[in-house]
Amino acid sequence: MRLTFEERAQLEQDAADMSLGAYIRERLFGEDAAPRKARSKSPVKDYEALGRVLGALGSSRLSSNLNQLAKAVNTGSLPVRPETESELREACAAVLVMREELLMALGRGIYCDEPGCEP
Repeated sequence: MRLTFEERAQLEQDAADMSLGAYIRERLFGEDAAPRKARSKSPVKDYEALGRVLGALGSSRLSSNLNQLAKAVNTGSLPVRPETESELREACAAVLVMREELLMALGRGIYCDEPGCEP
């Protein structure tokens, strides 16, 4: 909504100690206006889960190992042995666990990409 400087000043004066948005909503919808939910100052919902994720990242060599794997794949020098496949699967599982923990710490729930799935 575009207002002139004078219009906005008038609305702010009329709003007194109310926020401008709350004042406008009250004027538009009257006392039937549903109260707005306050936004959280912090996106973190679970500090313990966030600590677990950060601890796991700090104590792992995950980024270094993934970088080495990417280089080996790009050069074609990655030997595919059963132990290599097992290590790759373990690394993928660790990344997924950290991702789920991080999403839960941020209050986003467990991610899903299936149709109809709501986190």
